Amino acid sequence: QVQLVESGGGLVQPGGSLTLSCAASGFTFGDYIMSWYRQGSGKERELVAAISSGTYNTHYSNSVKGRFTISRDNAKNTAYLQMTSLKPEDTAIYFCKAVHTYTTSREYWGQGTQVIVSS
Repeated sequence: QVQLVESGGGLVQPGGSLTLSCAASGFTFGDYIMSWYRQGSGKERELVAAISSGTYNTHYSNSVKGRFTISRDNAKNTAYLQMTSLKPEDTAIYFCKAVHTYTTSREYWGQGTQVIVSS
């Protein structure tokens, strides 16, 4: 059974930091591109960051570049999103997504974790 379970969300003050985790099971983690998306209230879901499976190349949206860092630990089947200098506009539900490197129709989503940035 495939599972992606996000954790680490919560309430944080502006300027603060949080690290999200995405624990994967039920598939060969190392064969998948891992990414983080977010969806704010009334907004469309948007790509935040992605990391490739082999070379660990990373990609960030302009809105988080320089503040967020995506990483992965293939031995632990886990992807991470370190978020620093958080802003109120970062408030959203954050989702983890796995896409097979060569067969992009094979994709999985987590259930999401809420991040609220507020004073």
